[in-house]
Amino acid sequence: MNYQLVAKEIVNWIKNKINEAGAKGAVVGLSGGLDSAVVMALCQRACPSNSLGLIMPCNSNPEDVIDAKLVGEHLKVPYKIIDLTETYNVLLAALSAKDNNVIPQMALANIKPRLRMATLYYYSALNDYLVVGTGNKSEILIGYYTKYGDGGVDIEPIGNLVKSEVVQLARYLEIPEKIITKAPTAGLWEGQTDENEMGFTYHELDNYILFGTASETVKNRIERLIKLSEHKRHTPPIGPVFK
Repeated sequence: MNYQLVAKEIVNWIKNKINEAGAKGAVVGLSGGLDSAVVMALCQRACPSNSLGLIMPCNSNPEDVIDAKLVGEHLKVPYKIIDLTETYNVLLAALSAKDNNVIPQMALANIKPRLRMATLYYYSALNDYLVVGTGNKSEILIGYYTKYGDGGVDIEPIGNLVKSEVVQLARYLEIPEKIITKAPTAGLWEGQTDENEMGFTYHELDNYILFGTASETVKNRIERLIKLSEHKRHTPPIGPVFK
């Protein structure tokens, strides 16, 4: 794949989507991970004077903030750090959920990306920017994102690239090697990594998507996740029509 051409086409696509919406620029959540770094770089090329990165720690690994700042400074894009930890804790207290071991882990963890989504849309409205998502094809296909969290965006520029292709695009865009090689994580809890949570590697997932090859166990798990997450890839169903 010609990643110079890929970058050019995605940049033009972002420009067109912003123009179609009558918006002025782009806001991106910078997590310190690969996908957000690539999307931020593409947005910086699409609207160099009107791109904003938001770093939104929420009981997060401090290293992720360091990496997110590294990306912002490397790309020379303006960024803001908005610590959502106290907001998260206050909400848990209001829900009587703090330190309650009976509550499923994901019920608590998914609050974090939804707080980030609300923050992104605040700055979107403030600046008349589009919220630009960082989902790749591998994650979108199996629903590895939070509905109305990191899935709550206006556009998904790299949504047709599998993870391995995003890595190659990152190298073309000269994203810092530290960001490219770090273990992918959604940062939802301490020690969490994408591959451990998914139950297979990105290499296995990408091979299944691109070539249809996988062990029977991995294939069954991927196909089950695709089926269970189908609702995430569509707008909410509307009830029956009455005449």
